Amino acid sequence: MTEETKTPEITLEQLSGAYAMRAKFYMFMFDVLVENFGNDKAVELMSAATYRLGEEMGEKLQAHGPANIEGLTEQFLQGIPCRDHLFGPELRKCDHEGMEIKFHKCPLKDNWVAAGRKGEALELLCKAAGAIDAGMFTKAGFTFEGETWKIGDTGCCRLIVKPGSEAEAV
Repeated sequence: MTEETKTPEITLEQLSGAYAMRAKFYMFMFDVLVENFGNDKAVELMSAATYRLGEEMGEKLQAHGPANIEGLTEQFLQGIPCRDHLFGPELRKCDHEGMEIKFHKCPLKDNWVAAGRKGEALELLCKAAGAIDAGMFTKAGFTFEGETWKIGDTGCCRLIVKPGSEAEAV
C-alpha cells in the first residue's frame, strides 16, 4: 500500500471536531424549526429526519434482527468510535430478553451545554436527535424502548432494545 492509498488515522481531536459540527448543525436547524413552527413541531420534524438517518445506519445491523441481541450489542458497541472517551457506555444488560446501555457522556449534548443550552431546550434537542436510535434499532428488526436525557438525569440517554415482533412469533 502506498502512502497515498493508506487510510489516514483520525485523531480524537478531529473526531470531536466532527461531532461538534454535527451538534451545531442540529442545534441551529432545531432553532430555525422552533422559530418557524414552535417546539412541538420542531421536535416532530427533527425527529423524523434523525429517525431516517438512523434507519440508514440500521441496515448494517439487520443481520442480527429480530432476536440476536448479543450479536447486535457487540456490533453496535464496536462501531462507536472512541466510545469510552466520547460516550462512556455502560452495558447494563445483554441477554436473549434484551439489551440496555446507559451513556454517561454524549458529544452532542456536551457541545449543546457548552453553547449554553440547558433545561427544556436541552431536553428537546436530545429528544429530537435521539430519534436516530429508534430508527437504527427498528430498521435492524428490533423493538426500541430507549429514553433520551431529561431534566434531572445524569449522563445522557439510555438505550433499551428488545427482540423484534417477528421473534415473538417464532
